Amino acid sequence: MSVVENRLIELGSPLPELAKPVAAYVPAVVSGNLVFTSGQLPFIEGKLPETGKVGATVNPDDAKTYARQAVLNALAAVKSVIGDLDRITRVVKLVGFVSSVPEFSGQPGVINGASEFLGEVFGDAGQHARSAVGVPVLPLDSPVELELIVEFK
Repeated sequence: MSVVENRLIELGSPLPELAKPVAAYVPAVVSGNLVFTSGQLPFIEGKLPETGKVGATVNPDDAKTYARQAVLNALAAVKSVIGDLDRITRVVKLVGFVSSVPEFSGQPGVINGASEFLGEVFGDAGQHARSAVGVPVLPLDSPVELELIVEFK
C-alpha cells in the first residue's frame, strides 16, 4: 500500500472505491504530467449522504464533511489513471461548487473541508490554488461537487 493511502487510513479516511460516473464522461484524464478529475460528488458506497442546499436543509458543517468525502473520491479517480497516489508531486488546483441558497456566502468555509484535508494528507505539496463557487443546483441535488488537478511524476 502506498504512503499516501496509509496516511489516509491514519486520518480515518481510507481511499474509497472509484465512484461510477453518473453520465457520459470518465472520472479522470491525464494530460502531460497533470491529472484532471471530473466533478466528484460526496458518494459514500454509491450513495449521497444528504441532498439539498446549504443554508436551507444542509448544515454548513455537514457540507464541509461532504467536501472532504468528495475530495477522497477525487483521489480515487486520480489513482484510477496513474495507479499510485505516491506519484502525486503537487495538488495544483481545487474547484469547489456548493449548492446553496442565495443568501448563503460561506462557500469558502465549506470547501475548506477538502482543502484542509489535502494539506493533512500531502503537507506542503497539498497547498493549492482554489475556487469556491455557489450554485443553485448540482447533479442529483448534491450539496457539493469538486474538481481536482494534480501534478505527478
